[in-house]
Amino acid sequence: MRPMRGILLKICSVICFIIMASLIKATADHVPPGQAVFFRSFFAIPVILVWLFYRHELSTGLKAKAPMGHFWRGLVGTMAMGLGFAGLGYLPLPEVTAIGYAAPLLTVIFAAMFLGEVVRLYRISAVVLGLIGVLIVLSPRLTVVPGASGGTAEAFGAMLVLGGAVFAALAQVFVRKLVLEEKTAAIVFYFSLTATLLSLTTIPFGWVLPSGAEAGLLIASGLLGGLGQIFLTSSYREADASVVAPFDYASMLFALGIGYWVFDEIPTLTMLAGASLVVTAGVLIIWRERQLGLERARQRKAMTPQG
Repeated sequence: MRPMRGILLKICSVICFIIMASLIKATADHVPPGQAVFFRSFFAIPVILVWLFYRHELSTGLKAKAPMGHFWRGLVGTMAMGLGFAGLGYLPLPEVTAIGYAAPLLTVIFAAMFLGEVVRLYRISAVVLGLIGVLIVLSPRLTVVPGASGGTAEAFGAMLVLGGAVFAALAQVFVRKLVLEEKTAAIVFYFSLTATLLSLTTIPFGWVLPSGAEAGLLIASGLLGGLGQIFLTSSYREADASVVAPFDYASMLFALGIGYWVFDEIPTLTMLAGASLVVTAGVLIIWRERQLGLERARQRKAMTPQG
């Protein structure tokens, strides 16, 4: 285990994903979200294949033991991506990022509902705290009274991003089931492939001919998405999940910087306060997961015959 290397790889993945989202946002006024999903997914595939070839995992990493599991994971993951991309056209980047933090909180709830995982008071309290933070972030956008700070378009965008977080949490539930019998490489590859194929079904809803600059941004988003996925996967090879997972929240710092300098988006105190609660809740859940993992490890060691 090399924790510092794992942390560095995790931060690299966060940077790739937040720049990817920025590129999608830059094209959102003209390019529909389904088309953006296609570019993001299709152009990630060559990056993933080159990575697997480099690791000598091309033949073994693409074997699928549960094809329907990959399909359902791909379906809900594609929905999450499409809704999130659509929301980028309505809301500032930091707000989209903050609302997206609801996904790991909802994963705790869905894992208890669908996987039978035991969730006790500590994690339930952290989830409630985080969801309160999400509501604080959402509150200005859900005020649709004429003349208020929010508006119908912003409210619609907020619901899109929140819906994306719900589907992202469901996708994580499918991933938790898939990792029991599938290699990580297969999960990554077949998600990109499934998302590419599903995105093609949105062609009748109005794809456009992107300009050269837009096409370049969209292709770059796909390459960065694939690269970010590789960095993310590699980070968990180098260090425990409890060590690298908190660095997901570094994306807020990058989102604030890019939002301010690139899109002239100034964060509100309400958004920052809500985001702080969500981040705190997420870190508390990660810390609790680590404690439970250590406890399970001690129990296994105690049950192992000595000598």
